[in-house]
Amino acid sequence: MTDLSEPLFAFMTRTAGPGALSGLSRLSGGANMESWAFDWADRSYVLRRAPSAEYMEGRPYGHPVEAALVQAAHAGGVKAPEVVGVLGDADAMGTGYVMRRVIAEVSPAKILPSPPPSLVADLGRELAHIHALPRAVVPAGIPVMDTAAALAELKARFLSYGGDRPAIALAVKWCEDHLPEPVDPVLVHGDYRMGNVMVDADGLAAVLDWELAHLGDAHEDLAFGCMTVWRFGRLDRPAFGVGSLADYFAAYEAAGGGQVDPARFKYWLVYRTLWWALGCLQMGQAWRSGADTTVERVVIGRRTAEQELDLIRLLEEEAPAAERQRALPPSPDAASAPTGEPTNREMVQAVRDWIEGAIKPTSQGHGKFEAVVAMNALGIVMRDLDADIRAEDAALAGALLSGGATLAEPGLLAKLRRAALDKCAVDSPKYAALAAARGEWRG
Repeated sequence: MTDLSEPLFAFMTRTAGPGALSGLSRLSGGANMESWAFDWADRSYVLRRAPSAEYMEGRPYGHPVEAALVQAAHAGGVKAPEVVGVLGDADAMGTGYVMRRVIAEVSPAKILPSPPPSLVADLGRELAHIHALPRAVVPAGIPVMDTAAALAELKARFLSYGGDRPAIALAVKWCEDHLPEPVDPVLVHGDYRMGNVMVDADGLAAVLDWELAHLGDAHEDLAFGCMTVWRFGRLDRPAFGVGSLADYFAAYEAAGGGQVDPARFKYWLVYRTLWWALGCLQMGQAWRSGADTTVERVVIGRRTAEQELDLIRLLEEEAPAAERQRALPPSPDAASAPTGEPTNREMVQAVRDWIEGAIKPTSQGHGKFEAVVAMNALGIVMRDLDADIRAEDAALAGALLSGGATLAEPGLLAKLRRAALDKCAVDSPKYAALAAARGEWRG
């Protein structure tokens, strides 16, 4: 039982009538919000919440607007959860809402090895249904995205974080140079990807996590789930790690979605990869500021390297053929073998081994998840101590951002590739695109 038991009991009694609360447990994962599963009167529910109003500061809208959108989507025939009640201040549980629980699989690791045959078509069809929801049913608090303004905000954030990551600077400049013409906005889910959809034997069962929804370009949603990071290692299946882009686009268009524009799709693939690179850096800032001091935040903060690798793979076709064929410079020399007293790396190794041997086996649920995250954090530190790899290069980033340097410059692409490989090897050595890039770049 947790300190949520008493206020949740009172909330459900008022919302759903008399019953007994049982099975209250926190679900694993969740980069931003807490999710709690429980049973009430022989039915299953999920509480989605932020523990305090302060946690929601800076977001374009709060849980009441989000819940209203989920309700509208559900009523409009979209496979969104059914909301049964929204928390108020008097409920003393922070902000959030309660939904009926959908019993289906959400883990990409369990879905992607053998997805239902209909899944890629289901994903395209459901996205068309989301985009077709009438503007009149979208709550007034849902913002409209101006692409140029949003890109300018990303650039400002990059500069506020130091403005010294060359791969990010390259992507900002490319997006500025390829800004698409505005289109009539539709409802965009904003986080439509594996990990936020539930799947059963019949295919797509539910679309979760509507907190980033806005009105904007449909191609943003079309591209987001096709980012390399959200394919969870299935690099041979460019649509969500499930199937082909051709099948995905065909299903979207057949269900009433607009015609897919490949150039616009490419723009949003780059933009959202850039967005997530900065999102990872923002996680580190959230920890540094004290807004969120969980270990998960600092670990996600180091996943920026994955997105930098992906950005270079997306944009390298801008370089001349001779530069794409240029050999990579060597990596820095490895650290020498330690002697004498235990090194910092060995001290970290000892702590990591203790967590793995003594803490993780006795943990359950979210506690086990946190133990694994802590082990990952210490693994990054160990590799970093060995390699001493830095991603920052303020002079080069500034030159790329201004257009003073481009991928036509002899040796620049090779330098960026080497830096991306070495940094990703420290921060995310199991990232599937790292092995692919090594093969493609002969690195």
